Formats: sequence, structure tokens, C-alpha cells
Amino acid sequence: MLAGLSRRRRLWHLFTLILCVTSITVATVPSVGFAYQDDGADGEQPAPEQPAGGENAGGGGAAQDEPEEEQTFLSWMIEASGWWGALLLAVSFVMVAVIMMNLLQVRRDNLLPEAFVAAFEEKLGSKDYQGAYELARGDDSLIARVLAAGLGRLNRGYEEAVEGMQEVGEEESMAMEHRLSYLALIASISPMIGLMGTVWGMIASFRVIASSPTQPKPKELADGISTALFTTLEGLIVAIPAMIAYGLLRNRVSRLLLEVGRVSESLMSRFSTVPKKAEA
Repeated sequence: MLAGLSRRRRLWHLFTLILCVTSITVATVPSVGFAYQDDGADGEQPAPEQPAGGENAGGGGAAQDEPEEEQTFLSWMIEASGWWGALLLAVSFVMVAVIMMNLLQVRRDNLLPEAFVAAFEEKLGSKDYQGAYELARGDDSLIARVLAAGLGRLNRGYEEAVEGMQEVGEEESMAMEHRLSYLALIASISPMIGLMGTVWGMIASFRVIASSPTQPKPKELADGISTALFTTLEGLIVAIPAMIAYGLLRNRVSRLLLEVGRVSESLMSRFSTVPKKAEA
């Protein structure tokens, strides 16, 4: 019971960590102001001239221009990314969902539960082979399905039983690889989406240069350039965790499948002397 709680706690911590990965770069950057103001010679705003008599012209007074509101880094990033950023955000949610799905399925309790192995070995030790077969058929773990396939073909001989076990193992391995392939796909397409945003932003900047009758201001070019850079950054932020998770989960799957094969063959080795059933 305590071990199960510990595993769930570790999974919850890992889920929280993955959710933070896509936003940690933004969250750690302080807010930066981007309001442009004309400074005086000494870096201070010159005081507005007061008309004679201390009264504002026109009686109502001309209101001073209010300073532009400072734009935070996060709001600038969202505005510059546009719908490219929204697309990458959706891809990041899919990535987190795929990672959690694989983490919940690729567990020792689902593939190689110790309680089942102990109970199955006890049945074999007492030579209750029918009870062992029923126990394997009633369990949903991978090793139970492998052993049930082997026992089901045991009447055809030990070699046929081992072949049946290998077929179940290969099918499960293919299914796990199929689920993991989505992470590899996300790791591949995320930089491509970011690259498309980069090209889009650069085209927008060059369009400003081409259509402007005079030399464009840097602020007019900054919109397209910021789109290009932010989309590249966001594509990498999504792709890097996906690549890391794919590598770690693939190694975990390979290790558990190898252990399932080793344990199942060890349990079935006592039937190695069973002869092949003679054909009629």
C-alpha cells in the first residue's frame, strides 16, 4: 500500500515538472518595459513651458501626453507569437497527455506485478497447473498474458508454448512502441512549426522594408523579427522535453520487456521436458 502511494506521489511530481517545462523559460524572465520615450540631453524629460499668467492656453488646459504603458515580456511573447504560438501551445498539451499516458501504462505493476509472479510460482510449486493457468487468464498484466499463451499451447509441446509467448510479447512491444511514436512525432514537428513561424516573421519584416517609401523605423521591423524568434524558441521548448521523454520511456519499455521475457521463460522452463504432441 505504501509502495503504491509512493509511486503515485512520484508520478504526480513528474506530471507537475512536465507542465512547468513549457513555461519555465517565460516564468523566470522578469518583466521588461518596452515603452519608448524621448529623453532630453541629461536623460530627463524637459518641463513643458507654461503660458504667461500661469494659466493654460484655451482656459481648459492642454493635457500632457500620458506615457505609454509598459509591456511585460509574457504579453509581448504572446502578441508576437500569434496563432503560431497557440498551435505550439496545443501541441505541448498533447505532449503532456501522451507522456502521462505512457507513464501510467509502462509501470512494473502493469507489466510485471510481484504478487502475481509469487502466486503463479506457488501454483507451479504445488503442481496445480490448471490453477496456474486460471490465475494467468484472470490477470491483466503483461506477464500473465504471456504465461497464459504459453500454457495454452503447452499441449503442442514446449517449443510451441515458447513461440506463443514470444508472439504475445512482440504484439505488446509493438503496441508500446506505437504509443511512444507520438512523442517522437511531436519532437519532430515542433521545430518545423517554429521554423514556419520564423519564415513568416521574416517575410513580414521584409514586406515592411519593401513597401515603405522611406527607411522603416526599427519598431516597425521588430514585430516580424520578434515573431520569427519567439516561434523558434517555443518550437524548441516543446521539442526538447518530448525528445528527452521519448528516450527515457523507450529505455524503460525495453528494460521491462526484457525482464518480462526473462521471468516468463524462467517460470516455463520446468515444462521444457514436455514432448510435442504427435500428429494424427
